[in-house]
Amino acid sequence: MASDALCRYFVGVLDKDSGQMEVYNAEIFNMQPLLADNLIPDDMKDYQNRSFREKMDLCIEAFGTSKQKRALNTRRMNAVGSDTLNTAVTKAAADVIDAKGVAALIQDVAQDDVQNVSTILPLCNEDADKPEDVYRFEDILSPAEYEALQAPAAAFVNITAEEIAKKTEDKSHCSFVLEELKFLPTDEKSRDHKARCLWFLDTLIKFSYLKVIKKKYPMGPECPHIISRKLMKNFTSLTYNNGSVQNLISASMKTKITAYVIALALHINNFQTDLTVLQNDMKLQESRMTDIARAMRLKISKVKGLPGLENDHNHRLGTLSLPLPVQKASGNQQKRKKMN
Repeated sequence: MASDALCRYFVGVLDKDSGQMEVYNAEIFNMQPLLADNLIPDDMKDYQNRSFREKMDLCIEAFGTSKQKRALNTRRMNAVGSDTLNTAVTKAAADVIDAKGVAALIQDVAQDDVQNVSTILPLCNEDADKPEDVYRFEDILSPAEYEALQAPAAAFVNITAEEIAKKTEDKSHCSFVLEELKFLPTDEKSRDHKARCLWFLDTLIKFSYLKVIKKKYPMGPECPHIISRKLMKNFTSLTYNNGSVQNLISASMKTKITAYVIALALHINNFQTDLTVLQNDMKLQESRMTDIARAMRLKISKVKGLPGLENDHNHRLGTLSLPLPVQKASGNQQKRKKMN
């Protein structure tokens, strides 16, 4: 600066014992780094070839806070764990293919289809004498779970026509539940039973909308803990992502939820229910809903839907009646047989 020549600089040194300061003349120097011409060390060349993420990690290693360094170490350990897991899975898959062969594996998959269905659908009693014993209510809701539904379902027990209209306008519940609330029995015990079933069915459908479960109680504090545990244990899959285990609602788990929704709706509606309304509530394609209903041994017919509901024409009605229809192989199984 031009005014530097007119300024004087001093350095003061304070004597702590005497409390006096001695002042000395000083000069200011601007220092510049000395760079050798056209010489870049090998380690600098390696540094320039690194990604931005890697450069940031080096800066954190050298100058980062303790918290940043701990986060960096955790991320690197997770990356190593993920790579190790992927390598192990790839090697295991390759070993299985080498041991059994591709053709044998395809045949095993076709044979396991029926077994896989049994893990998704509710327990089916093919020797039942009554429709209500095919999918037993106790296999859908245990006595303890049913008892826990009394408190949250109380709002449905005492609901008024005005409240139903308001909930319909707000779309706070699925269409199936809102329609069934209009026809609650007058008998106190039957009314309470249906209210509990409708509350749990509505919770199941809302739960199916989630993707990755990030909360311990995803359905809120009003949902009993025993019901939250049932949802997490029975209707989610565990997955490893970013170094942590997460609960995920996969495609197979959504199919399982749909099957339990159908089974519960059958108990609510005297073993005949509108599959199209449930399909719209579950946000599924018609073919998918039909496949699940047929796998559950329902007889499917076309009827006109209830007035005022979406797509009130050509609804599909699912009926559970005895004797159960003979289970047919799915289209995918038939294609596999032809290929083999």
